[in-house]
Amino acid sequence: MLVFLGVVSTAVGSLGAPLLVTIADVDDVSLAASQWTLTISLLVGAVASPVLGRLADGPHRRPVILSATAVVCIGCVLSALPFGFGWLMIGRAMQGVGLGLVPLAITAARDALPAHRVGSGIALLGVTTAAGLGVGYPIAGFVTEYLGLAAAFWFGAAVSGVAFLLAVWLLPSSAARPRHRVDVTGAVLLGTWVTALLLVCSQGPDWGWMSPRLLGMLAAALVVLAGWTLWELRATHLLVDLRLLRHRSVLAADITVVLVGLGIYPLLSLVVRYVQAPTDSGYGFGASTLVAGMMLVPYSIASFAASKVIRRLLRRMSLETVVAVNCLVLIAAMVLFLTTRANLIMLLVTMTLAGFGVGCIFAVHPTQIVRGVPAEETGSATSFYQVLRYIGYSAGSALSATLLIGTVPAGEDTPTDTGYDAAAWFGIAALVVALAAATILSRGTSPAATDPRATLTDSERGAVAVKP
Repeated sequence: MLVFLGVVSTAVGSLGAPLLVTIADVDDVSLAASQWTLTISLLVGAVASPVLGRLADGPHRRPVILSATAVVCIGCVLSALPFGFGWLMIGRAMQGVGLGLVPLAITAARDALPAHRVGSGIALLGVTTAAGLGVGYPIAGFVTEYLGLAAAFWFGAAVSGVAFLLAVWLLPSSAARPRHRVDVTGAVLLGTWVTALLLVCSQGPDWGWMSPRLLGMLAAALVVLAGWTLWELRATHLLVDLRLLRHRSVLAADITVVLVGLGIYPLLSLVVRYVQAPTDSGYGFGASTLVAGMMLVPYSIASFAASKVIRRLLRRMSLETVVAVNCLVLIAAMVLFLTTRANLIMLLVTMTLAGFGVGCIFAVHPTQIVRGVPAEETGSATSFYQVLRYIGYSAGSALSATLLIGTVPAGEDTPTDTGYDAAAWFGIAALVVALAAATILSRGTSPAATDPRATLTDSERGAVAVKP
């Protein structure tokens, strides 16, 4: 049930990505305006995640998960109804709440699963954020092509409704857990700097990266970030305990998720856009939305496959080393895209490699965080990790879009093939930095299978009394 919930929330939250052109046509808005149907869900997800995570660390986990899932379902219904672009935006904002459900699912798994299944369960849940993208894109493309735009959101409402009913049936209570106060001031400050930073990333191509408006927004984001950091280091009731970053495994997960998101997330939209490019542009395959979405199926399958082999890898190497090795896999995928994308088969191979590498890394990251935080901080820590992931996603998507737009000839709307080269090189550079960070942070670590904290229950972990 938790895996299904994670896949559905990610797939629905990313539903706008393959539909941007269709939304622009149906609602008679510009492509830049339709881009906001994706941006707004990321904004809401980034702000909602830490608040939901803190609430889920207490006795209200079950009602929080049920309420968030219901909001996603209602948001899909609003997006499907013919009320116009404004209501579509409201619906997409409500769907963004679902992007905060995966950390809640990880918290529930840590408490409810038997001790010998906690590791594999958390790893599988970590993969759902990658696999959900690969599931959502082709389904959205298929439904939209044959049944129309509204049908895609009706389908989202149906699967969200099923997820809600399964959660009602199967989700255990956490009423016995201690109550936590929500740091409202910290939540407002976090929401402010995250929103400002994501606006900088998403609007950079339109506003201009050196425009006064964008630079002012960036300066405001950094100032509020500094204020939020000071607040969280001094507050009595923390939204996010930043002191946990002193633990190497938590720091490694938070740093590498930004860099991996920055480097590999743009590949999804690059591949979809490349195969849809008209053949008279000198490249591309002129494929339909359905075919373009199907290009991501290998990505999704490989992500799930990674969750099945990750335990074998962890018998031989540490969590941090697994991340470093799979950064190499992701670099190889981007190099393949750079050099062989004119061949459709090689594009499928590229997506398979990318899915496997991302699946391994995202399977390991939650375990790194769980290993470094006490049980009562799991939801908060994993939610902050989710915020950093969205920042990496948004920055990578915006910067790669800027590189593509920069090669569009005057009077045309299709970038040249060299724009894809530039975007690929940007992704490779970000992944090389991720590899360096993961390698440095893996020094002195041991295979996860020999780490007693990776398999102990909460009570046993407390008995070991290992501190960050």
